[in-house]
Amino acid sequence: MTYSSSIFLNNFSSISSSTHLHRPFNNARSNGIRITSCLNMEVQAQDISNSVMEQSNKVFVGTYARAPLVLSSGKGCKLYDIEGQEYLDLTSGIAVNALGHGDPDWIKAVTQQANILTHVSNLYYTLPQLELAKRLVASSFADRVFLSNSGTEANEAAIKFARKFQRFSHPDEKQPPVEFIAFSNCFHGRTMGAVALTSKEHYRSPFEPVMPGVTFLEYGNVQAAKELIQSGKIAAVFVEPIQGEGGIYSATKEFLQALRTACDGAGSLLVFDEVQCGLGRTGHLWAHEAYGIYPDIMTLAKPLAGGLPIGAVLVTERVAAAINYGDHGSTFAGGPLVCNAAVAVLDKISEPGFLASVAKKGKNFRELLVKKLGGNSHVREVRGVGLIIGIDLDVPASPLVDACQQSGLLVLTAGKGNVVRLVPPLTITEQELDHAAEILFNCFPVLDKTAKN
Repeated sequence: MTYSSSIFLNNFSSISSSTHLHRPFNNARSNGIRITSCLNMEVQAQDISNSVMEQSNKVFVGTYARAPLVLSSGKGCKLYDIEGQEYLDLTSGIAVNALGHGDPDWIKAVTQQANILTHVSNLYYTLPQLELAKRLVASSFADRVFLSNSGTEANEAAIKFARKFQRFSHPDEKQPPVEFIAFSNCFHGRTMGAVALTSKEHYRSPFEPVMPGVTFLEYGNVQAAKELIQSGKIAAVFVEPIQGEGGIYSATKEFLQALRTACDGAGSLLVFDEVQCGLGRTGHLWAHEAYGIYPDIMTLAKPLAGGLPIGAVLVTERVAAAINYGDHGSTFAGGPLVCNAAVAVLDKISEPGFLASVAKKGKNFRELLVKKLGGNSHVREVRGVGLIIGIDLDVPASPLVDACQQSGLLVLTAGKGNVVRLVPPLTITEQELDHAAEILFNCFPVLDKTAKN
């Protein structure tokens, strides 16, 4: 058992006196994790795991359909549960842990900064915040940065910035453009503005009325987008260059170029949501670089601080000119601790050699998956770029996800629940990807049982 897990078990025993603890299994395991005696009691890891889940279900609001798994530690691309079981992690915390678990440079950045200064709010300047903003500007199309705490907050800010920009640009008009375009299968977040831009009805309908003025068009439909943008009513177009939650769909260059041209002609803003597909996941630092088409606003989040909460909105000077003191803000956003972590992440993933390795590993992994799984009757397509890959199935993916978990592999679903989403840490090795493909292949027969039922 790792040090952190031992502490957890000690602490847990003090709040769960009803749980009997004893030694669960032979500790001569390859992963080296050992259950040690806690407070002179033997540890029953399964009892603790069940108790954690039971107690969690009593005290938390039921917003998450969690897997029946209590994770206690991680290293590299591996995670470990309380019982000592090892899992190869192809979720990376939903595309967050770009450097995996326990990266030494990330740990150094966090611990050093924690010993110096953690939080002061945005009433004052701090060096880590400046360093991060300078790096984001230097490596992108943008001139200015706004920092937030999450991807949905970044998109909320982008919504406000777009509307303020239009009012700023049309000072004499009583009704400047205030509407938005988003696309089928898109996901932009769960707060009231961001969820209004998210296509799945079940995310929106329980909370209606949400923000009005959003039109959803078919992802990739050039003609429909051009016609609506040319109406002069659109403040901004929100689009993911590669859709993650929606099912790993990639935009075409023709589509993004058409959006860029139409927005330029009508005075609308083009917003690229790269919360999941940006920051190295495609083998480019920014997903849109592969297309050679650039937005007015870009939203970022998931991997930026390697597991700490952060979001960012990158804008051109033209957009920034419309934003004044007090137009938006956040108490916690851009604190020195999280920014120092983000600097460490950005420095690593922006290296050309690192990005090239992501592209290479992604290409090899995708080809291996096609070779191993492409002939399966349930596989409709293996798609994606870099290390954001989807396996599109003709049946629900959840039985396969569950079977993989039982076999020591963690993967996600996407789309309508029929896509296996693979977003491993960008540091994953070729050998680990080969092992993941083998587990997937061995677990596929479970889909035959599902299809029969």
